[in-house]
Amino acid sequence: MQFPSMPSPKKIVFGYDPDEFEEFVKEWVPALNPLYVRVERHGGSGDHGIDVAGYRTPQGLEGPWDNYQCKRYKSALSWNTASAEMRKMFAGVVLGHFIRPTQYVFVAPAIARTLRQALAKPSEARATFLQDLTGTTDEVITRLTPEEQLRVRELAEQTDFSMFVPVDMDLMLAQHKTTPAWATRFGDELRERPAILQPPDRHDPGETRYVRELVKVYAERWKDAADTLELIAQHPKAGDHMRRQREAFYSAESLRRFARDAYPDGHFNAILDDVHTIAVEVSDRRYEYGWDRLQAVLEAAGVIALTETVLSRYVRPLDRKGVCHHLANDGRLAWCEEEGAS
Repeated sequence: MQFPSMPSPKKIVFGYDPDEFEEFVKEWVPALNPLYVRVERHGGSGDHGIDVAGYRTPQGLEGPWDNYQCKRYKSALSWNTASAEMRKMFAGVVLGHFIRPTQYVFVAPAIARTLRQALAKPSEARATFLQDLTGTTDEVITRLTPEEQLRVRELAEQTDFSMFVPVDMDLMLAQHKTTPAWATRFGDELRERPAILQPPDRHDPGETRYVRELVKVYAERWKDAADTLELIAQHPKAGDHMRRQREAFYSAESLRRFARDAYPDGHFNAILDDVHTIAVEVSDRRYEYGWDRLQAVLEAAGVIALTETVLSRYVRPLDRKGVCHHLANDGRLAWCEEEGAS
């Protein structure tokens, strides 16, 4: 029996409604220019012709910015539709809604070849635009005062029309694939996880809390024979145990960094929460020693069912142990009961 194949990302995008298409564009824009200080979606009534804006400075629309005009139609984006959006942009500048964008990008699943050809010759595109502007019945222009209409024309005459560019959908998808949003929106092929980080010889400040919890465990079990890092390193059992726990911590840290770079926020935290949900119940049982609690939690972490996400398939047994130490590092788990606790 053959199962139907998943539609291609391009086919999925072609099926988006205008709102979903704008969200898709908002996800893509940061990949196009990672130097934007902020990317905002403006689409909707009263947007003055801005769908998605990429701000190059904290000044937003009052400083250098780029406009991404999203057009999701059944047919290819034509010159007539594009020039209407240009008129809206020039009118918005004249009316003081924003300064002229540095670049104006037409984003559509399909762009007519005639529009691409027109935009490939900026001086001719400007001449055609000015010719169309004469006698236009577009309300965006006709509702302006004669003085404002003149300023629109003057602004267009002074504008280098190379600022208007179409985007290629194949290139857009390739760039979107580099963003964390790709896996959520289109599914994800198996990625190569980077090599596991190895613990440095000297303890990093970021390890302080979970290491302190381990020292308490060793001091409780072996008393003053293993109550400092120096003595632990020399101890025949505590030293080897500490080494293994640090390897586990850094394995989970490798997973955290991989998730941070490859996927949307929250996936590693979801792993933490899954492990914590069970580990905290195991931890709350009565134990004679913190060592027993630690071992019970580590054993339980090895068999916890993780929520299926794009990240869960990359989780290794060592990561699960390390997640327990990340939880201890965050103060969500402790191994030894404080004196006086019942």
